[in-house]
Amino acid sequence: MHLEMVNILPSLYPTKDYYPFNLKILEQTPSIKFETPVTFFSGENGTGKTTLLKALAQKCGIHIWGGLERARFNKNPYEETFHQVISVQWRNGMVPGSFFSSQMFRNFAQLLDEWASIDANLLDYFGGSSLMSQSHGQSLLSFFTNRYKIKGLYLLDEPETALSPKSQMDLLKILAKSERTGKAQFIIATHSPILLACPGAVIFNFDGKCIQQISYEKTEYFMFYKKFFENREHILANLD
Repeated sequence: MHLEMVNILPSLYPTKDYYPFNLKILEQTPSIKFETPVTFFSGENGTGKTTLLKALAQKCGIHIWGGLERARFNKNPYEETFHQVISVQWRNGMVPGSFFSSQMFRNFAQLLDEWASIDANLLDYFGGSSLMSQSHGQSLLSFFTNRYKIKGLYLLDEPETALSPKSQMDLLKILAKSERTGKAQFIIATHSPILLACPGAVIFNFDGKCIQQISYEKTEYFMFYKKFFENREHILANLD
């Protein structure tokens, strides 16, 4: 365990009229304790999972790789400022880490290739070969397998979006193995019932009035898939 707690401080909110400061669930959750090496954020889109995950990255000094900034109509000036209203508590001091989202991963892989053209040894940290020379799924697993051996705090935003169910199982194995080594701590926003099944992990639900711990079997994703597989023919016959 590296990061022990995040505190949300509504008294510092610059506004309550704009996202994400208009999310009641964040305002009504004073703190979240991280008591296990793997923690999941579970809930529907727009509930604040990614907002809090990005704010943690910014507060913990973890860079978020992005692409070129493009002009946007009516841009929200508060969109990327939630880190200013949270505080974090470390167990034994700050550790390095990384923020992953499949949307941003390609930008990182391209930059890594540019750096490797100057120093090829950089690729040794990511399996020894260019991430761009592999399929997208292969490059992700190569990144996960090699990067997560290093002591640190790792934040992942919906990693399953670019992974097949089999590859999700491979990532699940990496998470379980890393948990046993004690070097890496993971906080993951996900919709995947496969990843949520990680042994020993704690799941926080973002679908209520405040963020609360929930059991695996009570997650919306587990119940939805269970219902679908048990009643597939009936559900498909009534799609109208």
